[in-house]
Amino acid sequence: MQPTPTTKVPFALPGLSRFRGYGPVVALILLCIAGGLLNPDFATVENLMNVLTRTAFIGIIAVGMTFVIVSGGIDLSVGSMAALIAGAMIMLMNAAAASAQPLDPVTTVLLGCALALLMGGVLGGAHGLLVTRGRIEPFIATLGTLGIFRATLTYLSDGGALTLDSTVSDVYSPVYYQSVLGVPIPVLVFLLVAVGGAVILNRTAFGQHVQAIGSNEQVASYAAIRVDKIKVLTYLLLGVCVAIATILYVPRLGSATPTTGILWELEAIAAVVVGGTSLKGGSGRIMGTVIGAILLSVIGNIVNLTSIISVHLNAAVQGVVIITVAYLQRGRR
Repeated sequence: MQPTPTTKVPFALPGLSRFRGYGPVVALILLCIAGGLLNPDFATVENLMNVLTRTAFIGIIAVGMTFVIVSGGIDLSVGSMAALIAGAMIMLMNAAAASAQPLDPVTTVLLGCALALLMGGVLGGAHGLLVTRGRIEPFIATLGTLGIFRATLTYLSDGGALTLDSTVSDVYSPVYYQSVLGVPIPVLVFLLVAVGGAVILNRTAFGQHVQAIGSNEQVASYAAIRVDKIKVLTYLLLGVCVAIATILYVPRLGSATPTTGILWELEAIAAVVVGGTSLKGGSGRIMGTVIGAILLSVIGNIVNLTSIISVHLNAAVQGVVIITVAYLQRGRR
């Protein structure tokens, strides 16, 4: 009688999978320790709040990007979209302030914020329609709109800067520069967006459908999930996140130029993949994205505070991070 063949089971350390998701957290802790050792100024409360404030813009966009990537898509236009929204906000607020019967500054700012949210939803939804109804690959669709959005802003600004009216700017600037209980307003908004995104992705039917589509779109359609509708909503959600980030960003400098938002898409995608979301879709964690965004900001902050490498190589470091994480994720699914 021939012996029954046995299946070899790969060796695995007990409980190792339980800690697999904590890689970004461990990396962040080690980076913070290294930053404190390299420069004592890194560990100050002022510097840490500055890091979190600068993280807020990319972090908010990365939360929306998580939904798109989990569903199996991608958006390369978020930086250009933010630039166009910022320019449109400034033009509208300046027009309202300079009209024959000017609105009061608070109403003017609220009007600009409403326009930003509307544009974010419309432009994001348009991406979703291009991908679903137009059957265009997300990479190609958003690569095309990347050029359209930035060229439109360049045309509107005549290649220069659109600057916010000084009176309106004085009313609007506290949105970026003020704090509540010692925490900057952009950081608080980032926290609210992250918590909301985590609840939506993990605790709602919409979030489960997003993950199902990313895992296997055909099976999801057989399960009566409205695939096209869900995809459009993910891009619309990302557009709204871009709008929120832009609303917080405009009062920082009070202007928009053709270089506004350059490489934001790189940073947002990097934050998502560093946080553990698979580029192939199907799985992702909002809290991981938050850690990824903070981690990338910490890297940039350490580069600025030390002389290890040139500050001009910050984008190169982020590119290396994306490639490395993508390489480590190969075959994960």
